[in-house]
Amino acid sequence: MSASYEVIVDVVDAVLRDAGVPGRQTARYTPLTGGTYNTVVRVSLGGGRDWVLKLPPPQGPCLAYERALLAGEIAFYSAAADTDRTGIVPRVVAARTDSGDDIGPYLMMTARPGTPWSEVATSLEDGERRRLRRELGGITARLHTVTGPGFGYPGEPLGSLEAGWREAFTAMTDAVLDDAERYAARLPRSADAIRKLLAAASGVLDDVTRPALVHFDLWQGNLLLAGEPGDRRLSGLIDGERMFWGDPVADFVSLALLADMEADQDFLDGYASAGGEAVFSESVRLRLALYRVYLYLIMLVELEPRQATPTDRAWAWDRVAPHLLSALDDVERGARHGDR
Repeated sequence: MSASYEVIVDVVDAVLRDAGVPGRQTARYTPLTGGTYNTVVRVSLGGGRDWVLKLPPPQGPCLAYERALLAGEIAFYSAAADTDRTGIVPRVVAARTDSGDDIGPYLMMTARPGTPWSEVATSLEDGERRRLRRELGGITARLHTVTGPGFGYPGEPLGSLEAGWREAFTAMTDAVLDDAERYAARLPRSADAIRKLLAAASGVLDDVTRPALVHFDLWQGNLLLAGEPGDRRLSGLIDGERMFWGDPVADFVSLALLADMEADQDFLDGYASAGGEAVFSESVRLRLALYRVYLYLIMLVELEPRQATPTDRAWAWDRVAPHLLSALDDVERGARHGDR
């Protein structure tokens, strides 16, 4: 058993004691990989209990919005539970957002079975893929029916929740652009130029009046599939740590990561059939461009505090930077059109 694993065992033991979990003496721990921020451990106990524990890293270099991610994930799973008809969203078993005498924040949740969609995407039959996209559309629409107490990140890393979406989103984009300057991140345009462009288009954000539940990380790696080839089903919707209360349109960015959501008719049909608004008006297209800018900025700026490898940096610059430029162009065109 490696020293790092021994440390994990000690921490998990302390968490289980803090949560008052019976039978913890016989629990088995399996560190999980694939995440980029938290330490994640599968905890298997008797009686069919199979849980996942998330532990935030010691406070070190990070983006400003990442300072309270665990609170966001707890809020997401708690809020999503009432809309979850098929049980694909993990349930919170125990959680702590502050630090106790000998333990820090943690989240213990039920484990979901399955394999990330991203790992089997190339093997999906066309009919199967289309059915899953329609199913995902319905699930997402139901998530978007949940209304929060205000706009912004629930952990309030950038300040208190706002009464207006324009104020909240401006704080979010200002924070990541401040991070870009602080870490000297490579961007295809200057942070100051991007900040001015976003401000010029920000009036469209006033069209959003209800703070909806937004996951904002619904790419295929956070969607689990289970079942035999040809008959797979969505079995898990995970990693809600980057959620915020805001415009439901924002979820379309990661759902069509580096692609065009308007071309995903199967998802949009499922979304509309469950009551979601799927009409791409001028307002929606401009807002979507703003959210694309935000996500792609995060993907480029986070390379610095995470000390990304040269390979990861090259991929981000080759793949993400052009999409950021395209989104900025869309914002500029939308802002000009709005001025006429």
